Amino acid sequence: MRDDMPQTPLDLARRLGARRDARAHARISQPAEKDGFRRETFVLPRDEARAKATEWFSDWPRAAYMTEVEFWRELSDGRIEFTMRRLPTAD
Repeated sequence: MRDDMPQTPLDLARRLGARRDARAHARISQPAEKDGFRRETFVLPRDEARAKATEWFSDWPRAAYMTEVEFWRELSDGRIEFTMRRLPTAD
């Protein structure tokens, strides 16, 4: 058995959780000038978060601007933290 293999399910869960957190942090902290996308992060109550995402998709359609919810999570107080991403212009 390799030394880096998880010994218990808890070891595996911790390892996968750390990998997920590292990927999420990299997506949030990645400078916009590296990939050309515009990003904006919001922290809103669930209904307002849904309305804000809908507004973004309405203002910048996915087909033209590659708009997407890049990252989201529910905070302990029930609010939603999310990052919207889009291209700055459409062809």
